[in-house]
Amino acid sequence: MKKTILTYLDKNTSAAPLAVFRIGFGVMMFYSIIRFAAHGWINSLYIEPQFHFSYFGFEWAKPLGTFTYLLFTICGLTAFFIAIGFKYRLSIILFFLSFTYIELMDKTTYLNHYYFISLLSFLMIFLPANRYFSLDYNKTKTNNLTTPSIPQWSIDSIKLLLSIVYFYAGLAKINSDWLLKAMPLKIWLPSKYDLPFLGNIMQQEWVHYAFSWTGMIYDLLIPFLLLYKKTRLWAFIAVIIFHVLTRVLFPIGMFPFIMIVSALVFFDSKLHENIIAFLKKQLSPLSFLLTPLSRKRTGHTPYEIKFKNIIIPVLVIFFTFQLLFPWRYLTYPGELFWTEEGYRFSWRVMLMEKMGNAQFKIVDASGQSFYIQNDDFLTSFQEKQMSFQPDFILEYAHFLGDHYSAQGYKNVQVYVDCYAALNGRTSRRLIDPTTDLYQIKDSFQHKDWILPLEDEIKGL
Repeated sequence: MKKTILTYLDKNTSAAPLAVFRIGFGVMMFYSIIRFAAHGWINSLYIEPQFHFSYFGFEWAKPLGTFTYLLFTICGLTAFFIAIGFKYRLSIILFFLSFTYIELMDKTTYLNHYYFISLLSFLMIFLPANRYFSLDYNKTKTNNLTTPSIPQWSIDSIKLLLSIVYFYAGLAKINSDWLLKAMPLKIWLPSKYDLPFLGNIMQQEWVHYAFSWTGMIYDLLIPFLLLYKKTRLWAFIAVIIFHVLTRVLFPIGMFPFIMIVSALVFFDSKLHENIIAFLKKQLSPLSFLLTPLSRKRTGHTPYEIKFKNIIIPVLVIFFTFQLLFPWRYLTYPGELFWTEEGYRFSWRVMLMEKMGNAQFKIVDASGQSFYIQNDDFLTSFQEKQMSFQPDFILEYAHFLGDHYSAQGYKNVQVYVDCYAALNGRTSRRLIDPTTDLYQIKDSFQHKDWILPLEDEIKGL
C-alpha cells in the first residue's frame, strides 16, 4: 500500500491541463470581480448596510468602509495575474485571502460556489499551476518546445475536489421533498412561463419530476463519467447542457461557466496543448511585451515540488475535512432543512424554497415593550435572509439588544414572533416566542429554541 502511494506521488504528467485550468480560473475570477463592481454590489452589499451578519467565529471580518473597494481591486488584479501566470504563488495567496475575506464580511451573500472558489484557490496555492505558459516560466533555454512535467497528483487533486462537489450535491438530492414531491422545482419552474420555447413545458408537473430525478442522477454520475475516457466527451456535453440550462432558469451568476471550464481538467493533455497553441497564436503580437517579464527558466525535466513533505499532509487533511465536514448535520437533532444546523458548506445546492416573517419585540425592565421595524436596520435582502434562518435571527436579536441597551434601556429582552414556510408546506412558527434571545449565546451546540417542523423529510 505504502509503495503504491509513493509510486503514485512520483508519477508525472504534462503540465498543460493545469496551465489551462489556471488561465480559465483567473479569467473567470477577473471577470466576476469586474461584473460585481459594475452592478454596484460592492456598495449595496457591503458599504450601505449599517449591520452585517457574521459567521460564528469570524465576527472580526467586517467591511472596510471605502477601503472595501481596495480589497476588491486586489482580488481582481491578483485574479488577472493568476491568469497570465505572473508572480503566481504570491498572486494566488493574495487572491485566496482577499476573496475569502470578502465572503466572510457578510454571510447574507453566502453561496455554494463562493465557498467552492475559496476552497479551490486555497488548493491552488500548493499546485505548480504556473509551470507552463505563464510569465513566470515564459521560455526555456534548452527546449522551449517541450511541455514540462508536473506531478500527476497536482491535477488529480482538482478532479477530486470537483468530484466531491458534484457527488455530495447528488447525495443531498436523495430526499423525499426533491424526489417524491419535486420540491422546490414545482414552485420555481412554473414562474418561467415567459421563456421562449421552454415556458410552456415548465408548467407540466412531469417536467418538474423529470428535472428533479435527472439532476440527482447527473450529480451522482458525472464525476465518474468524466473520469472514464470512453464516456468523457458525452459527459462534457452533458455538463454544458446542464449548466447552460440552469443558467437560463436560475440567477446563479458565474457558477455554470466556472463548472464548465473546470470540467476541462478531466481531458487528456492533447486537448490542452491545442488550447495553448491557439492562445499562443492569438497572443503572438504581444510577445514583445511578455518576454521581458520572464525571469525564470525551466527544462523538460520533471518538476520537483519543494516542501512536498509538508504539502502532501496538508492536502490529505484538507480533503479529509472536505469529505467529513458536510456530514456534521448528523450530530444535530431535528429536520436539517428547518433548523439549518449544518446546512451550509455541505454542497446542498438549491434544495429549499423557504420564506419567513420575523417580528421582533423589545421589552425593558419596566415591562414596557415595542416592536421593531426591520427595515430601519436591514436591507431588504438582509431581512429576507434573516427571516427564516435561526442563526441570523439570533445574531440580529443581539444587535437589537445592544442597540437599545446603548440607548439607555435597562435589562433589555428581545423576543421574536417568527413564521416560516418550507417547500410548499403551510407557514408555521419557527422560533419559541417565549425565549429571550438576548440571553442566548451563539455556539455550535443545538439551538433548542428552534421549534420542531412536525413533519419528516426522509433521505440523506
